[in-house]
Amino acid sequence: MRSIWNGAISFGLVSIPIKLMSATENHSVSFRQIHTEDGGRVRYRKVCELEEREVTSAEIGKGYEDADGSIIPITDEDLAALPLPTAKTIEIVAFVPADGVDPMQMDTAYYLSANGVPATKPYTLLREALKRSEKVAIARYALRGRERLGMLRVVDDVIAMHALLWPDEIRAPEGVAPEGQVKVRDAELDLADALMDTLGEVDISTLHDDYREAVEELITAKAEGTLPAEPAAERDSDGGKVIDLVAALEKSVRAAKTARGQGDGAVAEVTPLERGGGRKRAAAKTTPKEVGGKKSTSKKTTTKTTAKKTTAKKPAAKKRARA
Repeated sequence: MRSIWNGAISFGLVSIPIKLMSATENHSVSFRQIHTEDGGRVRYRKVCELEEREVTSAEIGKGYEDADGSIIPITDEDLAALPLPTAKTIEIVAFVPADGVDPMQMDTAYYLSANGVPATKPYTLLREALKRSEKVAIARYALRGRERLGMLRVVDDVIAMHALLWPDEIRAPEGVAPEGQVKVRDAELDLADALMDTLGEVDISTLHDDYREAVEELITAKAEGTLPAEPAAERDSDGGKVIDLVAALEKSVRAAKTARGQGDGAVAEVTPLERGGGRKRAAAKTTPKEVGGKKSTSKKTTTKTTAKKTTAKKPAAKKRARA
């Protein structure tokens, strides 16, 4: 992997030379803008508004637009002269439990590699210290013209760093939650738990981008002058309509179990009891189960019991008749 930044981790008085490498890659299919009439490429040209001519990259610099619309030029030399101690250093400022970092703050992920043989020992020391403490390191660093916040943790035998958003960059979820008070019944929660248990056991590494594959197949088909494959059947959707929540949960549990080969997907059905004083409760109806290769139900058990009682009474009836 190619390094995108070289610097050092500042761990107290210990300095660890490292190389920063991107830990992720984008597999999305890229498109170009074209003129729909003739298929010609549509390109962006950078034009100076004052001279009304196209300019090259070497002629382009940075500028800050003030409130009155005027532009204040800012050069790379101006930025380099700023008193920024993290310009070439990942400065660790704290060690916290992993669950102390809000996932909302997590951004791009990087791998940190020891840069040179002398960095191997202190790099290994920091890695093993993070492992044993079961904590993550919070650090400050500068990249691409701005100071950032980062979280260092161990992935296998490598120190990884997640770029973090600053706390003031996370918007408060005001006005997002549903309005009004909605009561959820225990029966609905039980079915939601059953669905979570069924869907919870999955190997995330087996998941893949179905949409990207479909786009690649479409491009291949059009390049070969053939018809694209028939689209797959769309998943059932109620389009946001108000639905019977319990029925939908029951159907979801059955479908999930069937998809994972867990029997016929039978699930307890929730039936509300009659209305009346006290709290509403729900009773479960069970489906027939296979016992010893034969289906057994509560009705059969009742029939056999009744038959035995009838048989036992017959001899007594005959004795009374003889008398």
